[in-house]
Amino acid sequence: MSENHQKTPYEQFNAEVPENFPSESMSARAAAALVRSECWTDANPMLNLSSFVTTFMEPEALEIFKDGSFRNFADPDMYPHTKDTENKCVRWLHDLWNGPKDAEPYGSATIGSSEACMLAGLAHKWNWREAREKAGLDASKPNMVTGGNVQIVWKKFLKYFDVEPRIVPLKPGNYILTAEHLDEYVDENTICVVAIAGQTFTGEDDAFQEIHDWLDAYEEKTGISIPMHIDGASGGFVNPFLYPEYKWDFRLPRVQSINASGHKFGLVPPGLGWVVFKDRKVFNEDLVFYVNYLGGEAATATLNFSKSSATVLAQYYNILRLGREGYTRIMKQTVENAEYLRERLVKTGKFKIMNETQRIPVVALTLDESITKYNEFDISNKVRERGWILSAYSMPPNAQEVNSLRIVVRPHLNRDAAEILASDIERACEFLEIHGGNATPPELHDPLKTSPAKC
Repeated sequence: MSENHQKTPYEQFNAEVPENFPSESMSARAAAALVRSECWTDANPMLNLSSFVTTFMEPEALEIFKDGSFRNFADPDMYPHTKDTENKCVRWLHDLWNGPKDAEPYGSATIGSSEACMLAGLAHKWNWREAREKAGLDASKPNMVTGGNVQIVWKKFLKYFDVEPRIVPLKPGNYILTAEHLDEYVDENTICVVAIAGQTFTGEDDAFQEIHDWLDAYEEKTGISIPMHIDGASGGFVNPFLYPEYKWDFRLPRVQSINASGHKFGLVPPGLGWVVFKDRKVFNEDLVFYVNYLGGEAATATLNFSKSSATVLAQYYNILRLGREGYTRIMKQTVENAEYLRERLVKTGKFKIMNETQRIPVVALTLDESITKYNEFDISNKVRERGWILSAYSMPPNAQEVNSLRIVVRPHLNRDAAEILASDIERACEFLEIHGGNATPPELHDPLKTSPAKC
């Protein structure tokens, strides 16, 4: 290795880890003390407002979580009633997302929305390929259309499962997928169009109805019917409770599948995702496997197999405990705290709001053009001194010149904490106005390395 070789993070990590597996045992108390002490300087999860992940549960829910930790969810023969809780949650989510009453609800609990997205993507790929082969057409070049605001899981899906990415770039001032450029990206090989409810960059929703109407017109013109998948990782547990008349879900005929993160606004610790299909027939039977080595025969249709039952049981508890009324009350208060925070920060004259439509409790800010001595990354660094973790990032193509400061207002953040946070951000800006800042955005690499045309 060259003397000038700069170690990668992986090489650096390995250089710092003891080389040999520990040879002797130690007391339980000593081991616990070591583990805890090594985590002392990590961020406080309650102050990590960069994350959407739940950081609070009721004591009763924590007991349920603990009880389910050693129960393998992949073993329905031994734990049939535990498996039933998943089936109930799927039916309830199908109802919550306005699935057809005459349809057979179908779906699964997953390890976060990433697995849920991949299962939905595979279902649409299989259905597209089957239809193409039945019609005697080439089925070797599937593509998926989505916006530049998608979460990284979709880029993983496209690469892992050999689907051509058709990612519509953003532009400054518009950070959602609309129908504006779909004619440049959609064609007969499009397995589905993915639209987002509560995107991670600004918290906004894509233009569902507009995209749906465009696809209707496209089918009328070409005879090609293209389904939609809704990535509701963040919005799936907010929109139904706060905006019941808002059509983002299965009420749109082309929406055939929806995913959501139970560990975000579903109020369950990580990791739990859900994928729900409009009808059982949407999930291709070729994707289902049957096993009997844990006891009786059981169907499995997930990418992961063995996992703890803890998160599924915690979700079941939350739905029973809160119901529509409880979730509505919690989400309403959380959005109100987000609105307070954004209004107070905008009133300083230093910030502009990026998400004019406040649906999920996310505050997305960019600095006013008059601010020249510091940037959003400087503010994120400065408030970290007070314990707060806030996301600062540059937007995806073609809006890279825009930086954002994002605050995820989770239910545990009450009004008192929101006021303290606002004061700390204001003080950070006052300090930086005097002393200036020099933070720069990290260099990011696009794993897809796509070309501008139909990328």
